[in-house]
Amino acid sequence: MQKMLCAALRYTARSARLCSSYVKETRFLFELKENDDACRQALKSGSFYLFHNLSPLVHKSGNGFYAPAVSGTDLMQVLSSCGKEKVNLEDSILVGCSDSSIAKFALDVGSFEKSALEQKFPGKFTDIRSAVVKIDGEDGSLLSRAQSLLRWHDMHQYCSKSGKPTQKNVSGSKRVCPSNGIIYYPQMSPVVITLVSSRRRCLLAHQESFPAGMYTALAGFCEIGETLEETVRREVAEEVGLVVDTIRYSGSQHWPFPSSSLMLACQATVKDDKLEINRAEIADARWFTLEEVMEALQVKMMPSKLPDGTLPVWVPPKFAIAHQLIQEWVQEQKSLRGS
Repeated sequence: MQKMLCAALRYTARSARLCSSYVKETRFLFELKENDDACRQALKSGSFYLFHNLSPLVHKSGNGFYAPAVSGTDLMQVLSSCGKEKVNLEDSILVGCSDSSIAKFALDVGSFEKSALEQKFPGKFTDIRSAVVKIDGEDGSLLSRAQSLLRWHDMHQYCSKSGKPTQKNVSGSKRVCPSNGIIYYPQMSPVVITLVSSRRRCLLAHQESFPAGMYTALAGFCEIGETLEETVRREVAEEVGLVVDTIRYSGSQHWPFPSSSLMLACQATVKDDKLEINRAEIADARWFTLEEVMEALQVKMMPSKLPDGTLPVWVPPKFAIAHQLIQEWVQEQKSLRGS
């Protein structure tokens, strides 16, 4: 009993430290977003993640990849040696902070020659799709958030009402039109991604734009006025002609494509499994058994053709919430078989 009590106390103390650290970091970031002077001060000691025309700098180390961060001083020195362009660190955007309250910023240096920068900094500027596949954990989500914010600022430099240039605050948490005071905040588009199942099979679909052989859950943008449940029912009906019976929310994920989306993941069941595929929406959709899904989960991305000339079915990689939905369904099916 005493050992259990000590373990519980250690767990409680550890949880308290984590909560305290999270609150501290959250309040610190809030201050930087709302106070331009505080954010300017943070720029002096901050670390910077670099992008070149929205492609992040990625470095390979051993068997893994990471996003290297540089200090403001080193950044200014290197950029000064690479060209005559003037660089203002206030063109960066705030993307997070370290445990020790060191602010993290992202800066797009697309006006400089890419090859010259790659000689000075460790790594290569990599397409964002390739980057988020290679990098796991915190760096991957940070790059996703940073690229989406940089893209949003690049596309919203003018007021939609007055047509005049908007001004970014120092942190990049908003843009303001000086002529009318309208404030613009970065936005995301809500998207539902739904794994449909029926009679111990799940439905996976393929679009023309997908890599060959890749199948995944159904997905579509929410329309104005819709609830999450209404979007799920509409998308399933539109794409495969099925009527949803039950819906269960599973989780969410920020997704930087095509510009910035919030993926809302759901599990859904249907009673009637006869497909009526809308070819204007998707190229193919099939029902898969547990064994077939488990086999697809073992196939690596971009697989080679099989001896018969066909491609094996594969699913999105682990970082994608579609993968998590599929794994969740697999575990549920295994539990049902074991019961």
